[in-house]
Amino acid sequence: MISDYLIASLRLAIPLTFAALGGMYSERSGVLNIALEGMMLTGAFTGASVTFYTGNPWLGVTAALLTGGLVGLLHAFLSITLYVDQLVSGLAINLVAAGFTSFLARLVFNGSSTQRLPGIEPIIMPGLADIPILGALLFQQDILVYFLLAVVLASIYVLYHTSFGLTLRAVGEYPQAAATSGVSVAMVRYCAVILSGCLASLGGAYLALVQVQFFSEGMSAGKGFIAIAAVIFGRWHPLGISLACLLFGGTEALQLRIQGLGVNIPYQFLVMLPYAIALFALLGLAGKSTPPKSLGVPYLPENRQNN
Repeated sequence: MISDYLIASLRLAIPLTFAALGGMYSERSGVLNIALEGMMLTGAFTGASVTFYTGNPWLGVTAALLTGGLVGLLHAFLSITLYVDQLVSGLAINLVAAGFTSFLARLVFNGSSTQRLPGIEPIIMPGLADIPILGALLFQQDILVYFLLAVVLASIYVLYHTSFGLTLRAVGEYPQAAATSGVSVAMVRYCAVILSGCLASLGGAYLALVQVQFFSEGMSAGKGFIAIAAVIFGRWHPLGISLACLLFGGTEALQLRIQGLGVNIPYQFLVMLPYAIALFALLGLAGKSTPPKSLGVPYLPENRQNN
């Protein structure tokens, strides 16, 4: 039971971690991204629909990455180039993604949300997979899990040990100073938001192609907003964000197991448990978690300020 619970917690944390890491890159650059929910939903639909037509889940993952990048590009264009309020831009993307994917899903899947899709199979490592508990947890996972681990480690290195990471953090903290040193603030923010869209949509594709292997309307079910909470709870650090997502994934796995035991508790209370934990986590960090100083603040070039 312990092994099954840990495996379920990890699987439920994977899409959250992809989305939260995407949100971290965007917010580290100073662009507030509450569109993670819409990006996840878009990635889930694109991955599912391309897999449905081609029978190849890797083509679905690739299509989800491209679509997520385009959604990130849209958010960047609205908030960076047109100076649209970043909160409004994110909300608009969430609403459009919810309606558009629901409409297209009824056309693609003929009104059904239960069409089984080819999934991504786990890689079983001989010998290592037989280790009690850890074998099933670490050595019987699909390639996207190992890719996520590589993304977490690479993010730690890039953010704190490369010039790009220093530039990204400088743009999120003091964009005027970064621009004075010759950095293109708009270009750095565009790259960060596009990367954010790619990672969030990859989380949605994992949700559709690995966790459940079908697409249903609104299947992200607030996971994008929990990812935002994980970014804050993890203090915009890749490792902290990963641990926060594991906490939320473990909470969701726990409520599913409590329901399975038939405990006489209304299931609505159990379903809201992960969101309640996210809320309590944010309340506990009140005044302790410091976001990038320019988060949500549009950068106006010097010539525009003078005008």
